[in-house]
Amino acid sequence: MQPRTSDDGLNPVFCTIVPPHVLDKLSHSGDPRLADPARRTLEADGLRRDRRRLTALAAAPATPTAGAVPSKPHRTLYNCENGTSLPGTKVRGEGDKPTSDASVNRAYAGLGATFELLLSAYGRSSIDGKGLPLIGSVHYGHEYNNAFFDGEQMVFGDGDGEIFLDFTYAIDVIAHELAHGLTQYTANLRYEGQSGALNESVSDVFGSLVKQYSLGQSAEQADWLIGAGLLAPRVSGDALRSMKAPGTAYDDDVLGKDPQPASMEEYVETEEDNGGVHINSGIPNRAFYLLANALGGNAWERAGQIWFDVLTGGELTANADFAQFARLTVAAAGSRFGERGEKEAVLKAWSEVGVPTAAE
Repeated sequence: MQPRTSDDGLNPVFCTIVPPHVLDKLSHSGDPRLADPARRTLEADGLRRDRRRLTALAAAPATPTAGAVPSKPHRTLYNCENGTSLPGTKVRGEGDKPTSDASVNRAYAGLGATFELLLSAYGRSSIDGKGLPLIGSVHYGHEYNNAFFDGEQMVFGDGDGEIFLDFTYAIDVIAHELAHGLTQYTANLRYEGQSGALNESVSDVFGSLVKQYSLGQSAEQADWLIGAGLLAPRVSGDALRSMKAPGTAYDDDVLGKDPQPASMEEYVETEEDNGGVHINSGIPNRAFYLLANALGGNAWERAGQIWFDVLTGGELTANADFAQFARLTVAAAGSRFGERGEKEAVLKAWSEVGVPTAAE
């Protein structure tokens, strides 16, 4: 699989839902029930990340899909049986009846819901626009505290049961990780600094939209939480992130406090987590929430359409910063909706989070 790039270079992809800083915090716990799974997860993620860099550099260009573009998903689910060899043993194919394994069935449904939103709302067949088959593996590793997209497939851990539960519980997490593939096949945003934070934010946006679409929720009815249902009962928190109020998703003795900023005034300069990609994504996340809330109705119809237009429009560079993305959303709103309220709402949303929209 070879994603498009804007500079003829290949941007390797390995994206996890749980940020490294959260796992690092857990790994220093005095309780081995919390520290050991976190350390194993960090080590596994490091190995996968390095492997992805090597395989990406050797990847061959993707072969275009022949014939008509599929209008239905092609899903295959595998069971790793708590091992780390991918993809594992095949347990469910497209059209097969549900299995006795709830994790398999949830992953199957989540992949399907993501396909359905992309096709129904935006006319896109799968993440590549050509009906790319969707592959998922469940029960990865032992007490593995993460879910990831490795550039080729989705992978879900079971969690340790102490801090994190089964990562197939949250449909927005499934959609979030799959949306990294959407980005890979379109703007291919570099996974570092502000472009990396945009990469993460785009996944949160489409993860939330899939959740809202599947539940039939309007922007007003949605909780705008990412990963609600993943945290075990002992954790003081609601989710991994809040798009509505970044920095408030959790405040826990073990996990610490959610570090996401809600505006550029609180922007975090750090070398960790590829320049804080999971942290500073709170800023564009809140901009999207503010826009969707201001427009009302179904968030995927207007706010989501503007974001999708920017992601697929061909003008967003791989190393885009927040300001470039913001300017393109203003232009996209104008192109799509004309000089109506949508464009003004976009301008206001970015202004509220401190991201400039005027050309320098």
